[in-house]
Amino acid sequence: MKKSIITGLVLFGMMGMTSWATQAVRPTVRMSDLHQKIVLAEAIPTSFGGWVEDVNQVSAVINPQIDAEIKKIYAQTLSRTYVNRDGERIMLSIAYGTDQRDNLAVHYPEGCYGAQGFNVSPVHYEMMSSGAGDIPASRLVATLNNRIEPITYWIVVGEKAVRNSWELKKARLSYALEGLIPDATLMRVSSVNSDPASAYRLQQGFVTDMLASVSPTLRAHFSGHGK
Repeated sequence: MKKSIITGLVLFGMMGMTSWATQAVRPTVRMSDLHQKIVLAEAIPTSFGGWVEDVNQVSAVINPQIDAEIKKIYAQTLSRTYVNRDGERIMLSIAYGTDQRDNLAVHYPEGCYGAQGFNVSPVHYEMMSSGAGDIPASRLVATLNNRIEPITYWIVVGEKAVRNSWELKKARLSYALEGLIPDATLMRVSSVNSDPASAYRLQQGFVTDMLASVSPTLRAHFSGHGK
């Protein structure tokens, strides 16, 4: 009990120092100005590796209030549904923000789905293999009535993939100490499937095919394996 209290105080102190240091450094250079401009609609092909965009499907039903909040946070968003030759569907959602500071924070999928009435499972973390390297992915299952939707997502802050708010803060501080304001990309794939293990295998294959279809620069960025 005593040990857990001490650990909690240490973590609290570290978070406070992170917040203070971020404010004290006051970075001025946007990383989004230092690399190739990202245009999501052009960056991700509408067909690749046996997948093709299903223009008749809507990838997600978003509460208008949530949608307005997302548009405040991100400069660009992309939502598509892809289908393969077996009729299996994957919903892809990417959100890109050019300024990842306290006033523009990541909108985590578990919060977004929960706000829309879904029951959300605890998030668990896995290293997801891809052709671009291992990705620290977050996974959860959102359920609404008979709809069971396993979800895989990860966040790229600057050029570093992170899994949660604590890792995000550390990455942001690291960039701030270099005078940089990182951009942020939220990558999410999901599918309607009552078997999460099967869904995650399909999603991993989709991600591998998608990353293989983009330019090397964008592949490094979207996978969190940039410089």
